Amino acid sequence: MVNWIWLFFIVAGFVVAAATGNVEAVTQAAFDGAKSGVTVCFGLISILVFWLGMMRIAEDAGLLSKLAVLLRPLVRFLFPGVPKNHPAIGYIMSNMSANILGLGNAATPMGIKAMQELQKLNANKETASPAMCTLLALNTSSITLIPTTLIAIRMNYNSVNPAEIVGTTLIATAISTAAAILVDRWYRKRSSLSGS
Repeated sequence: MVNWIWLFFIVAGFVVAAATGNVEAVTQAAFDGAKSGVTVCFGLISILVFWLGMMRIAEDAGLLSKLAVLLRPLVRFLFPGVPKNHPAIGYIMSNMSANILGLGNAATPMGIKAMQELQKLNANKETASPAMCTLLALNTSSITLIPTTLIAIRMNYNSVNPAEIVGTTLIATAISTAAAILVDRWYRKRSSLSGS
């Protein structure tokens, strides 16, 4: 469905540009957007490599395992239907740890592996399980201590103080995570009351 929406936007843009005689402007905007995308990607690579290296050092130093120990009670509360020593728990904690450190790109593979493991526990393979919905909500809204990707983008665009967003990002992601957990709990309770 999303592909059709994007196709509609692209075709509509070209039709409107042709009707108003602005085809050159659309072409120039497409090339400028492509150039800007490549420039931003190169700027992000260096920052992401740095933070992924830092995460590897933290992992080797045992920091991530300590963070996982701190997260374990929260994970048990949020995912009560997942067995205690199931592989999904480890992937969920790795995903949450990476998201907390602002490494969304590093969190993605762990989130995918967690979903695959949760799907193995899912009785109805055609519908997402409550644990899968919880993981998706948490992954989307995750509280972030260090927004590394945003800092990298701001550095790439020569921000005077690229890290000034840390405080507001922490507040915004804390609110979004709390909202996600509350809505998840509400839907779980509603689902258990209705017996479905």
